[in-house]
Amino acid sequence: QAGHTVIGYDQNPEVSDASSLGDMVAQVPSPRVVWVMVPAGAPTRATISALGELLAAGDLVIDGGNSKWTDDQIHAELLAAKQIGFLDCGVSGGVWGLQNGYALMCGGAVADVATAQPIFDALKPPGDSGFVHAGQKVGAGHFAKMVHNGIEYAIMQAYAEGWELLQAADEVDHVTEVFDSWREGTVIRSWLLDLLVNALKEDDHLDAIRGYADDSGEGRWTVEAAIANAVPMNVIAASLFARFTSRQEDSPAMKAIAAMRNQFGGHAIHPEN
Repeated sequence: QAGHTVIGYDQNPEVSDASSLGDMVAQVPSPRVVWVMVPAGAPTRATISALGELLAAGDLVIDGGNSKWTDDQIHAELLAAKQIGFLDCGVSGGVWGLQNGYALMCGGAVADVATAQPIFDALKPPGDSGFVHAGQKVGAGHFAKMVHNGIEYAIMQAYAEGWELLQAADEVDHVTEVFDSWREGTVIRSWLLDLLVNALKEDDHLDAIRGYADDSGEGRWTVEAAIANAVPMNVIAASLFARFTSRQEDSPAMKAIAAMRNQFGGHAIHPEN
């Protein structure tokens, strides 16, 4: 839509312009910019390693996935040995990005950012915000995106706990309408609130959804980084642990607490059915 010529490769041939990574590289004139958008970890490592064998000196690779920033440093060194540039770029916007633009946080050398800037300009939202060169150290972009996702965990958890309390109490008759009213004029209005209201309007009590929440890694990495830097991160850590709780059919820790309460105070316990 921005006028760039794009050659895409995916393992699904129905959405690919090329039959292989090699075919993709062959179709793009040098100097090339290759944007990698695959799952973090082994898939990204394998893709970037393969590109290292296919690309030429002066080409540039951008990792736009949710890689850990420490992986970026490894990938940059691997490509630098072949005189291939590397940028890491955290991307936020989800499935709505095509419509609203993608928030982009990149890390790497100034010259490499300048090379890729027309791509960033095409993807970012209109206006002055939505793109940042987070730092010249490789990994700065994904580190910034990691913290962004940690904050996202905490905001989502706060909305979820507020919704549960409103549902549980007798005082409020119209919970979805309360959340909807908060979308204008309040200090807690946000796009996440808009999305929650959308979901509640489709299913007022969320009966069709199981209370199970995955985590894709960034929350864990944020808490790990907080520990490494001695930064207190109580709320984000709690929101991460809440996701772990969501995956338990029954809490072993709560069983132990119930047993102790019964032992020291004779408090009632609830036997398994």
